[in-house]
Amino acid sequence: MTYPDALLRQVFTRTKVIAVAGFSPNPARPSHYVAQFLQQAGYRVIPVNPGHAGETHLGERVRATLADIDEPVDMLDIFRRSDAVPALVAEALAHLPGLSTIWMQLGVEHAGAAAEAEARGITVIQNRCPKIEYPRLFG
Repeated sequence: MTYPDALLRQVFTRTKVIAVAGFSPNPARPSHYVAQFLQQAGYRVIPVNPGHAGETHLGERVRATLADIDEPVDMLDIFRRSDAVPALVAEALAHLPGLSTIWMQLGVEHAGAAAEAEARGITVIQNRCPKIEYPRLFG
């Protein structure tokens, strides 16, 4: 899939808070260093991983589920296999009322879940990495 640069810029510009589903506390894992990059770029990052719930990583308390986030989230960044996407999207639609973007990492795609989110007015980006796109667009 291709996405116009203008759309990607708009997503980055309107986003302030990002929930990272599948966050790993291991600095060698992509979900960790992408989350850290996004935080360093000025976004608030809320890590989500049931196996590390309650721990503090990147200065934030790790949440077990998206339902455990009780504050506005603009973007959901999904670091899970494609078969986990429908349940995450359903949970996001149910519990993150201000959500404007669902971003699926490289290799992650789910047409049905994407269509469901898009039908609710949410921008969906699939098979892309914000750590690649952000520097390309904003230098």
